Amino acid sequence: MKYAARRIVMLLVTMVIVSLLAFAAFDLISGSPAEIMLGTQATPERVAELEAQLGLDRPFPVRYAAWLAGFFTGDLGTSYSYSQPVWELVAPKVGVTLCLSLLSFALIAVVSIPLGLWASRRSGGPLDAAGTVIDQFLMAVPPFFTGILLSWVFSITLHWFVHGQFPDLAAEPAGALQYLFFAAVAIAIPRIAMTVRMLRSTIQGEMRKDYVRTAISRGNDRAGVLRHHVLRNALVPVVTFLAQTMAEIVAAGVVVEQVFAIPGLGRLLVASISNRDYPVVQAIVVILAFWVVLAGAAADIANQRIDPRLRLGGAS
Repeated sequence: MKYAARRIVMLLVTMVIVSLLAFAAFDLISGSPAEIMLGTQATPERVAELEAQLGLDRPFPVRYAAWLAGFFTGDLGTSYSYSQPVWELVAPKVGVTLCLSLLSFALIAVVSIPLGLWASRRSGGPLDAAGTVIDQFLMAVPPFFTGILLSWVFSITLHWFVHGQFPDLAAEPAGALQYLFFAAVAIAIPRIAMTVRMLRSTIQGEMRKDYVRTAISRGNDRAGVLRHHVLRNALVPVVTFLAQTMAEIVAAGVVVEQVFAIPGLGRLLVASISNRDYPVVQAIVVILAFWVVLAGAAADIANQRIDPRLRLGGAS
């Protein structure tokens, strides 16, 4: 319980720091959002008047405190570009991006762990050498390029989905998930290659340890030792690595959403940055950061379940 309480406190502190940095970063950018909103009608007097209406003339600490209080109460401000509450603008896109991130993460976990086990049992052979070459190649391919290829093959050529016509997630969940699947594959491929390589090397390191040699010398089956003992110890760093990939998944998702024309947070983020719609950008940055931090906390809890030694250490 003490460990869980510490993790919650750390999560909250991290989110406050992230929100402060996000708020400060856009405050330091030269130029005023009021000038963008007024366009050719931006005179100094009208800019000053609009800044006063938006509260941009108040000191930074006052504006940040008001924004932070509003964030915890569900009031994320008003969009400069769309003139509507930020939460109404962001909420429909949260589910889309969350599904894309979780689908990508699931593909990485489901595919990479069996492949890593298979590769570790065939170390040193010709298939292992071929697998290493394929791993290196897949790790080097950027998701946006894979996304373009998948879009060309499965949308333009095979017509499995219509590019740019994303089904409504609530009304057509099956169609939306099918559309998101190809984007998730583009995100997952290089990270699957990374995870397979890491799991293979971790298992090989564990197999050389004394407890494995002792277990095998006592007549235990090598495959059984691998499944029941080695895999558990090897999964601890792998779970941590998978949690760390959530940041990469989020970053890749921003790009891949542009490639597949997915109406998610990433696409809105890019448009809002171009329009200097700071309330929208700040809200999206904090939401995405929350997912990354939450994934790290979940990885710590999962590792404690996998390795009893970590549970004993975390209880103190």
